[in-house]
Amino acid sequence: LYMALGIFLPLITVNCAILGAILFMQIRNYDFFQTLAFGIGSGAGWWLAIMLLASIRKRIDVAPVSAGLKGPGITIITIGFMAMAFIGFSGMLNVQ
Repeated sequence: LYMALGIFLPLITVNCAILGAILFMQIRNYDFFQTLAFGIGSGAGWWLAIMLLASIRKRIDVAPVSAGLKGPGITIITIGFMAMAFIGFSGMLNVQ
């Protein structure tokens, strides 16, 4: 699958995230301003997560990492730690 889709996987991932945000707003029946705030917040959160992951991966590339964790292994562990960090933000704002 990776060989068939190759460079299109990041594009597919972003499109799925955008579709998920749109469907989430549709299910919640947000009005215009709530939709605008959610859209801006979702975009900012996506940008922050991608920038943090790129920054961390850049530092990992020059750090000594064991052979068993190189590549996808260390990336999955990094994403797991980032997910735990972002869970701390959940519930900070109670938007109905």
